[in-house]
Amino acid sequence: MPAGSPGTWRDAGDRIDGLLDAMSASGPIARERAETLVREVVGLYGAGLEQILRVIGEHDGGVILRKIADDDLVASLLLVHGLHPDDVEARVRKALDSVRPYLGSHGGDVDLIGVDEGVVRLRFQGTCKSCPSSSVTLELAVEDAVRSAAPEITDIQVETEDRSGDGSSGLIAPDTLFAKVHQNGSDHNGPHHAGSWAELPELEGLADGEVAGFAVGGTTILACRVGEEAYAFIDRCGHCLGSMAGAVLHRQAGTRTAVLRCPRCRAHFDIGRAGASIDDTSSEHGGEHLTPLPVLRREGVLSVSVPAGAGQ
Repeated sequence: MPAGSPGTWRDAGDRIDGLLDAMSASGPIARERAETLVREVVGLYGAGLEQILRVIGEHDGGVILRKIADDDLVASLLLVHGLHPDDVEARVRKALDSVRPYLGSHGGDVDLIGVDEGVVRLRFQGTCKSCPSSSVTLELAVEDAVRSAAPEITDIQVETEDRSGDGSSGLIAPDTLFAKVHQNGSDHNGPHHAGSWAELPELEGLADGEVAGFAVGGTTILACRVGEEAYAFIDRCGHCLGSMAGAVLHRQAGTRTAVLRCPRCRAHFDIGRAGASIDDTSSEHGGEHLTPLPVLRREGVLSVSVPAGAGQ
């Protein structure tokens, strides 16, 4: 695998920690020396990066700096050394832009209210906060994107729209909102626990209107492409609970709505609205929905997140 490919550096921090833990077996002195070595090497590379950025800034006017800061690997190194050219608010805004297509598929959007003393305050709009998979959307897509772009933040607070008129909406407590992520992040048993992502570069090869099935972490998912956007769902019909294998994507008559129809029970689901049923609520199929999964581009690769037990 090429040295610069994401697979060689994404988990570098975990590998370094593992090596330090292994050295601890030789005693605390060996551990201390190893940590000192790591600090010295990191400090040396940090000083070199700072000098490189200074020279670039003097001779380039920021064009090259902007390009290298947009590279995920370089950006992560710049963040470690406090050298990233964008402040925390600019990075959070860019992170939110990256998840907007997914939120849009839930009929919603997100605004950045502000960043104050390490606390990011967000406001969700539209219907995404009340859709069947809003917890998946918030926990896996938004928090992952924001914390990756701004690892120095200390908290995320989310406001909801006040639809009651009495001002009772207020803030959603972040310890409640992201409880599942924090819990599973500390006791997971494999790479596909809740909050983890799996690369699925095959999504790039899907043509507009194409539907395909993939196995991800022991779960079968159904993926499709509508225009430039890729969507993924648990391969389970919201009505008959059978596999959607053989489903065809088509446009609803008289509209541009992209619809998946179950090949078994003939229930219809709106791709652009998180797999919500478009059948009359008075019919036997009405009110059902597919289970959508976040699809994001991470380190340049389309990836999908499947919560633990999602396919059960």
